[in-house]
Amino acid sequence: MLVAGIDIGSATGKAVIMTDDEIVGSAIVQSQGHPVKTADSVVDKAMAEAGLSSVGEIENVVTTGYGRLKIEFASDNLSEIACHGKGAHWLEPSLRTVIDIGGQDCKVISISEAGKVVEFAMNDRCAAGTGRFFESIARALCCGLEGISSIENQGDSPAKITHQCTVFAESEVVTLVNEGEELGNIIAGINLSVAKRVSGMARRVGLVDNVALTGGCSKNQGLAAALAKVLRTDIQMLSGDPQLAGAIGAAVFAGEKLLARAS
Repeated sequence: MLVAGIDIGSATGKAVIMTDDEIVGSAIVQSQGHPVKTADSVVDKAMAEAGLSSVGEIENVVTTGYGRLKIEFASDNLSEIACHGKGAHWLEPSLRTVIDIGGQDCKVISISEAGKVVEFAMNDRCAAGTGRFFESIARALCCGLEGISSIENQGDSPAKITHQCTVFAESEVVTLVNEGEELGNIIAGINLSVAKRVSGMARRVGLVDNVALTGGCSKNQGLAAALAKVLRTDIQMLSGDPQLAGAIGAAVFAGEKLLARAS
């Protein structure tokens, strides 16, 4: 049983190919400007890793993400919320709360022991606290996303960031730089401000211990540390690449749907 999950987000495309509940190929690519081009690119790379030459060899394909409706060779599409919950649970069955921070939205998802979504909260009306937000701040600080993420760059006295809006926060950061504030404290302040915003969403959903990050921002160590502090709980590190969680969930659903058809 060869299945695939494709997650076409605003900034990147992710694909996972599975057989017998095992990942045999995966890939992450930057957005190619159109969902179909992104899907073609990421699927080609995942197939190469899996030793496949044609999409026709894959028995079932499920898509998710913003571009999920554009992929004509897929048999079904599902929401990012369902797929991130399912994928995170596949990576770590003990998880009960998933915080997914992608390119242009942020989601907090409560899942059951079976990996089903119980409740969720989502911010998709502005870029605050998303990958786009961090990219904007990284440009303002001239430190790159790695600079914001690195745990070594987190200052001991986080600067106070009062604005959530990307434009105003960037202006605030520039002011702090001009006032001579230490870079490490500004970086720590940015991560702490996002963590506080996410914590409000988590409280609305009903935070349950065993928490993990998914999405591109899951690789931000500074954010993970800030979230652990604000939420007063450990943030688990997933065994696989947390940025692939949505694609993994889509692939798991593809397998389940294929089995259901056969029964």
